[in-house]
Amino acid sequence: MKDAKRIINYVKEKMNGESTGHDWFHVERVYKTATRIAKSEKNVDLFIVQTAALLHDLGDWKVNNSDKTEEEIIIAACRELRISKDDTLKVIQIIINMSFSKNVDSKKKLSLEGKIVQDADRLEALGAIGIARAFAYGGKKNRQIYNPNIKPINFKTTEEYRNTEGHTINHFYEKLFKLRKMLNTKTAKQIALKREKFMKTFLKEFYAEWDGKA
Repeated sequence: MKDAKRIINYVKEKMNGESTGHDWFHVERVYKTATRIAKSEKNVDLFIVQTAALLHDLGDWKVNNSDKTEEEIIIAACRELRISKDDTLKVIQIIINMSFSKNVDSKKKLSLEGKIVQDADRLEALGAIGIARAFAYGGKKNRQIYNPNIKPINFKTTEEYRNTEGHTINHFYEKLFKLRKMLNTKTAKQIALKREKFMKTFLKEFYAEWDGKA
């Protein structure tokens, strides 16, 4: 059943109150950005883009506290929302392959719709909101803001990335500043340029204040 409003209401109920930066408002921004990018591309199935954007964090490892896998959670949601089997398969293939962590050791193949949703989600990690979300997640995980004695890690595997306990500033170098070059679409790359510039300005001020020079 191709009704985005029903999916929006479903996800809003599921994601309200989440505190790591993966709440309903994050999902809503990804949905809006993915829609924006999709409209700049040709031959895009907008329903698949919007559905994957709306459901992409329901079973994410960072917020999934159940004993169900990410795929099981998405399948159950699609069944409840009466999304067709064909569309469900397309959505699942996007969601289970789009995250940064799953692409650390091998790049996953995505449809055009998947690349658009991946770009929209990655843009959420950049700019002012990206900074806010990084510190929200770090705080939730009891991580230090910064520790100059702990240097950034160049992760080789998904498991290594997910198990890191480094400080939040390192996250800028371990992931966030790598994202712009990993984007798929022209529109996303244009948006990322401005956001990345802002983040670098933030870090310059952060280090100056840390050293007592500002």
